[in-house]
Amino acid sequence: MSLLKPYRFLFLLMPGVLAAAIGHAQQKIIGGIIKDSHSDERIPFASVSFKNSTVGKLSDSSGSFVFYLNNWPSDTLEITCVGYQPFKYAINKAKDSVLINVIMERGTFNEGVKLKIKVNKGLLVWRKIVQHKPENDRYRFDNFSYELYNKLELDLKNIDFEKFSKFKPLKPISDLINQNIDTSEGLKYLPAYLTEALSDYYYQKNPKKRREIIKAANTNGVKNESMIKLLGGMDQVVNVYNNFINVFDRKFVSPISDNGDYYYNYRVVDTQVINKNKYYHLVFTPRRKGSDTFEGDCWVHVGTFAIQKMNLRLGKDANVNFLETLSLIQEYSLINDSTWFLAKDKFVADVSPLGKDRPGFIGRKTTTYRNVVVNDSSVVQELNKNKLLEEVITVNGADEKNKDFWKASRHEKLSKTESGIIKMIDTLTKAPVFQKFTNTLNFIGTGYKNIGNYQIGPWYNWITSNSWEGLRIRFDLGTNHHFDKKWWWHTYLAYGFKDKKLKGKGELFFLPKKHPRLYLYGSFTNDLDFGQNYYGEVTSDNIFALAIRKPNIPLKYLKVNEKRFEFFHESRSGFSKHLAVTHKAYLPLKNLLPKDSFSVANDGNLFTSFEISLRLRFAYLEKFLETNFFRSSLGSPYPIGEIYFSRGIAGIFNSGYNYTKISASISDYITIPPYGNFSYYIFGGKTFGTLPYMLLDFAPGNELHYYNKYAFNMMNKYEFIHDKYAGVNIEHNIGNGLFRFFPKLKFRQFWTAKALWGSISPSNRTLNFKQGNSFQSLDGKTYLELGTGVDNIFHVFRLDFIWRVLPSTLPKTSDKNFGVFGSFRLSF
Repeated sequence: MSLLKPYRFLFLLMPGVLAAAIGHAQQKIIGGIIKDSHSDERIPFASVSFKNSTVGKLSDSSGSFVFYLNNWPSDTLEITCVGYQPFKYAINKAKDSVLINVIMERGTFNEGVKLKIKVNKGLLVWRKIVQHKPENDRYRFDNFSYELYNKLELDLKNIDFEKFSKFKPLKPISDLINQNIDTSEGLKYLPAYLTEALSDYYYQKNPKKRREIIKAANTNGVKNESMIKLLGGMDQVVNVYNNFINVFDRKFVSPISDNGDYYYNYRVVDTQVINKNKYYHLVFTPRRKGSDTFEGDCWVHVGTFAIQKMNLRLGKDANVNFLETLSLIQEYSLINDSTWFLAKDKFVADVSPLGKDRPGFIGRKTTTYRNVVVNDSSVVQELNKNKLLEEVITVNGADEKNKDFWKASRHEKLSKTESGIIKMIDTLTKAPVFQKFTNTLNFIGTGYKNIGNYQIGPWYNWITSNSWEGLRIRFDLGTNHHFDKKWWWHTYLAYGFKDKKLKGKGELFFLPKKHPRLYLYGSFTNDLDFGQNYYGEVTSDNIFALAIRKPNIPLKYLKVNEKRFEFFHESRSGFSKHLAVTHKAYLPLKNLLPKDSFSVANDGNLFTSFEISLRLRFAYLEKFLETNFFRSSLGSPYPIGEIYFSRGIAGIFNSGYNYTKISASISDYITIPPYGNFSYYIFGGKTFGTLPYMLLDFAPGNELHYYNKYAFNMMNKYEFIHDKYAGVNIEHNIGNGLFRFFPKLKFRQFWTAKALWGSISPSNRTLNFKQGNSFQSLDGKTYLELGTGVDNIFHVFRLDFIWRVLPSTLPKTSDKNFGVFGSFRLSF
């Protein structure tokens, strides 16, 4: 049973009661509803009293109150509640009836006189809650299912609509907003977007299985199945009975954690009886500022010690980026005489990327749960349909439901503002002026611009400069999904004014099947090698590269002529096969061993290879955010493993080398609350054959001052060469660390360690280690980089301090032993 439901009918009848009271001039009446200014939730059992009088009462469990009086006791009504600032309302004594909407601003939970007591009742209640967690947590059931309704709203805040309307490029858009949203009395928030989804969710404890069937999704113009899946309940599980609660990409200690007394102070501030059930009002506050904790309160059922309602807040002291305030509310209700189950979730985040009082946005997510079934064979039968342990299925036509369907199926009616948002979005997305505006923003942000069926960009590759080509210009042209839903092609041409050479690339992509993924790809490239892109490096083929390059390091240029064909197939389990056939011809241009230093052993051209490769990858339950053709990984809850085989064959298309390569890697990202997160990447490989250096394995170096997570940042490119290697890359983000003593800075601490072991065979050493080369080999020794640094500087900047510790016996200059690197990281 919800604390907000009893007596709600009283407030619904209040307008009629007030009208009747008007007929009795001698009677005075005042009533209203009390709400939280941030979450818009009603506040139960607030103290409502007339100042300097003995007249007062508590609001009921739905946050409503009403007084019937013969005369006004005073001219001021005062409302107080723990966790909120006092609210005062000046009464016009000339009126006989008043109806008010009380909006209370956040305060602190530390009010009141602190008394020394022998027994802390709050601590005793917390212990009872922890003791009864196994009987109250919904995951105690063998299985359960429910219908889930999810609503997500996005509002822009601190928008000066008058200035917005006067800015000429935005005036047509402001006119469209005026037609759909009432701005006559000023605009505190500009409703921007609203989505909703309806789904059936199934859960089984042992073996753990989950299944969600998304029956309907109203995305208001966004046609993206991967986004629809994210709107369901599979990835939005918040459970206050867990020891840790996810907030964005971080984990905070739950106030009813098993170790909660180490992180929180507790006190009972009230006891209430509702429908013959007794509830404690428990308030909790962090013991230390800046820690990953909440503040807030909860109502606890006496006897079962089940949580009936939990209110969690994050304030400005929380080490979460861009966040002004956050509210997380969970309500539980009885589904029978003794079983409590989750009834409602609400999540409200006030995000200000540019700072306080600057434009930002407020995100509101409301989730309701109905038709709850526990420990039933029907749930097992539905879960037996799973081919994987977890599946999200979108019903055909889920995004095409009409207004009548939504009107009948929503768990709660849309407000007038929410209905206005849907109407406004529908109008805006169809308006040419709005489409032009969003396309311009997309071009500036992503670098790409759609022109009909075609796409140009990225603009940051159009102009750059280097010592070999001089001024370099480049122009890209490709297709978009308007051209074809399954075929994509892209090409670019580049010209260097110093070497007076034309370069370019052409590629063709065919995606016959998205789920599970299947594609064919072919490309031809004739250009300089601008970096090891597969290591996530910022390449030098863009306008920003010159500003962040390390000084006094000779630039190395290698021209590549490549023809490539790929076949990719992925199963539903996350196992993928990637087959590639590649023909490559290399030409060293500058600061690398020249072509005339080598000879080819087989019939064929020098520095030319023909290779067939197979990559096997397993990423169980990996999730993606997809566009029409491409996708970005959102990670997997399990380690990701890869095995790579390749075979070089001499004599095919004038290739000159026979060789075999084998490599493997495993990586994972692990959260270890309250100690931050930990990631590792372990790799190794071996090459069989005698080959020139560009066909061997080079340790990934970094010649930029921009930090590269996957490279050895104190190592140059082409510095270490090997045909047998193994390595490990570790990063531990601690969180506040030492900066917990300076909570206002909101800096974060981390450490990194990168190690490499490598060797080269005598035949490959003889072939490649010639006069004029700058190559080195580890010869079985350890290369080690250790680093630490400061993250979250101004919320986006990271500073790495890296020491090249080993090997100590290799020739090094002093400036190679230590380096400082910067990078930009956007995270909460």
